[in-house]
Amino acid sequence: MAVSTVVDGQTITWRDKKKYLWIIGAIVPLIPLMIWGLFAATEWSVWWYFGPFFVFVLVPIADLIAGLDAENPPDELIETLEEDPYYRWVTYAFIPLQIAGFLWGCFLLGDGTFFGWDPFAASVLPGITDNLAWYDKLGLATGMGLVAGIGINTAHELGHKKEEHERWFARIALAQTAYGHFYIEHNRGHHVRVATPEDPASGRMGETVWGFMPRTVFGSLKSAWELESKRFARLKKSKYTLKNDLINAWMFTVILWGFALAAFGLAIFPFLVVQAILGIWLLESVNYLEHYGMKRQKLESGRYERVNPSHSWNSNNIGTNVLLYHLQRHSDHHANPTRRYQALRDFKDAPVLPTGYAGMIVLSWVPWIWRSVMDKRVVEHYDGDLSKANIQPRMAARYERKYGSPPKEEVAA
Repeated sequence: MAVSTVVDGQTITWRDKKKYLWIIGAIVPLIPLMIWGLFAATEWSVWWYFGPFFVFVLVPIADLIAGLDAENPPDELIETLEEDPYYRWVTYAFIPLQIAGFLWGCFLLGDGTFFGWDPFAASVLPGITDNLAWYDKLGLATGMGLVAGIGINTAHELGHKKEEHERWFARIALAQTAYGHFYIEHNRGHHVRVATPEDPASGRMGETVWGFMPRTVFGSLKSAWELESKRFARLKKSKYTLKNDLINAWMFTVILWGFALAAFGLAIFPFLVVQAILGIWLLESVNYLEHYGMKRQKLESGRYERVNPSHSWNSNNIGTNVLLYHLQRHSDHHANPTRRYQALRDFKDAPVLPTGYAGMIVLSWVPWIWRSVMDKRVVEHYDGDLSKANIQPRMAARYERKYGSPPKEEVAA
């Protein structure tokens, strides 16, 4: 189905070729159910690790096979496209499916009991009442965690919107990972400081993803708490209230995890922690690569220049874009944070990743491979002038020897 509008007496029509592919993103939360189904059908324990196989093997393959889609909707149709309710309901559907998939995974981790009651017989639903080995449960928790990470991306899409109910949906999506503060830090912290040394969610050139993780996780949490503290200080009210958006977001985790532990047993707690850590790791891996080495330049006023397309890495790989709601058109997202995913545009002057996010995350696991692929792209992006790049301080001397262009200003620790 095409969208159209009339401008100056002429009808402008455009068709979203990916329109019905977006539904795939809403199916992802059912991975825990898929895992059980594959195991029940084959009794192959390897299926408990289907989650990472799906994200880090099948999705990069899909990127290679499906190729690129750099087509943009006409500017005249962006508002009409954003008003199409179909796209909103695709993201809305993710939320109940995410909760259902999470609870189903907890049910399996709890050996198929619900408040001590065994509702299914093995002959009816094989693979449920059998006691799973700890490594099988670890595989299931891994799949749940990757769903949770993609759920944070859904929260990212919804949390930017003006509609109050969508912002509450974002908090629900964040409950599985106990990462409710992302709702605050991303919108009011990252989007203000993006591509600067002060931003804990912008990867620095020469920084490994493993070194980036503690910096971004603890830095983002600290920033979110400070942002809400300042807000309540301006209101001259106590920040220790359910009106504090960090606290009310975390309350969803208390409710969700509390119900899961009561219903399926305290023994599932370590696996809840594992899946939360993996979900956070997936999100922050994406943060690491989105602005790697990019830096906004300081103006004479001492303030940073406005964000422009050159400050974000982009990709038009269809597979990962469908999975992540066009997150890879990241430059337009920073230029227009409230714009809905289906209307995000590709900028021809934006730096481009060699593959989609899923493949780039795999590259980041081995720092020397990552640097061999990405550092030269940062250098080319700045025409060899690395004084313009966001460089890890301890790596500055090494890059000076290699490229002969030391940073002109010290990068904040």
